[in-house]
Amino acid sequence: MIPILEIIRLDEANPNGTKGILKINKELFCYTFELFDEENQQNISSIPAQQYYCEPYSSDRFPNTFQVMNVPNRTHVLFHGGYKSLGCIILYDSILNFKLRLQNTKAFKRFMKILKDYDRLHLTIKECY
Repeated sequence: MIPILEIIRLDEANPNGTKGILKINKELFCYTFELFDEENQQNISSIPAQQYYCEPYSSDRFPNTFQVMNVPNRTHVLFHGGYKSLGCIILYDSILNFKLRLQNTKAFKRFMKILKDYDRLHLTIKECY
């Protein structure tokens, strides 16, 4: 069975970007951070809310992660930990870390541990604001 990921965007009013939650197979997993909707521009925008597949990705800078595939006119939309997004999806384990924009990798490490054996994920992004 392909794991089902769901990002529910909750608030685009944050001065730093868009916060949300990530569910894995309908269970709350962590918080997310994305940039504002800037009409899907590479490196400065969140991606359109719709359905995607994700596949494993690895590079020197971002080893062992997943890439959101088939984003129109975009490449390298990744899941990762941290605090800075260039159009990627940042994972946070607590709302405090999100609010303070702290460097954080705990949620991402748990994400990869749970999903490491999969070569494909299904992602739905919804907006609730």
